[in-house]
Amino acid sequence: MSREFVLTLSCPDKVGIVYAVAGFLADRDGNISDSQQFSDPGSGRFFMRVQFHAHTTVDQLRADFGPTAAPYNMDWQLHDLAVKPRVLILASKQGHCLNDLLYRFRSGALRGELTAVASNHLDWAELTESSKVPFHHLPLTPDTRANQEQRLLDLIAADRIDVVVLARYMQILTDDFCAKLPGQIINIHHSFLPSFKGAQPYHQAYERGVKLIGATAHYVTAELDEGPIIEQETARVDHAMAPSRLIATGRDLESTVLARALSWHLDHRVLLNGHRTVVFR
Repeated sequence: MSREFVLTLSCPDKVGIVYAVAGFLADRDGNISDSQQFSDPGSGRFFMRVQFHAHTTVDQLRADFGPTAAPYNMDWQLHDLAVKPRVLILASKQGHCLNDLLYRFRSGALRGELTAVASNHLDWAELTESSKVPFHHLPLTPDTRANQEQRLLDLIAADRIDVVVLARYMQILTDDFCAKLPGQIINIHHSFLPSFKGAQPYHQAYERGVKLIGATAHYVTAELDEGPIIEQETARVDHAMAPSRLIATGRDLESTVLARALSWHLDHRVLLNGHRTVVFR
């Protein structure tokens, strides 16, 4: 039976990479349905995503691809699209991104398996459980941070989580936690940083008369809100919009941008390029 796979790779740019990949797939009767590539003159690296059908298994492909990858010093991954990435959502008291993602998973718009939602508050337990998704209450105080993060890591290990989504989770993850999950945590926040920090950023923006507001989705690193950006979006606003309207517009942007970023990650369309990303849409 034919199965569908995705191969992603990056390596130093040189002649023959596409030829080598295409030859590898042709030798195994692989039928390419989509292929995208990008050569970055700044870093000198080549990036590629190939989606294809073949009559084999992902384990066999992984075992066979090594000799093709080695001469080009490729960083590569092979994925069986029949295997859905497993997702954990973290939320706090703002539920707009969580509610949006719950609907998208329930409707099949996101190609992943939502295994659980965890929160340091109980506000969204009923909403989560109404979607037939397990809810974990993990309260947090300054004195219990280490214990709470260990409970999170235990949950991630037990549920075999592939990606953690911070759906307006208003707690700063420790450097140690972030280091354990490189490229596996996605965050969303408003795009006023660093201009309007702290509480009530939309009120601060209103007082300064901003004309554009936005949202940013990025991978989480030890550098707060400075991880590689996956997606951004903006909306025009004007003097007639009160802070409440700015907040409502911002919530819509945050929900949309986070869903896009997660969708691309689940479809293996995002490749890291140093502190930046290459996104094959």
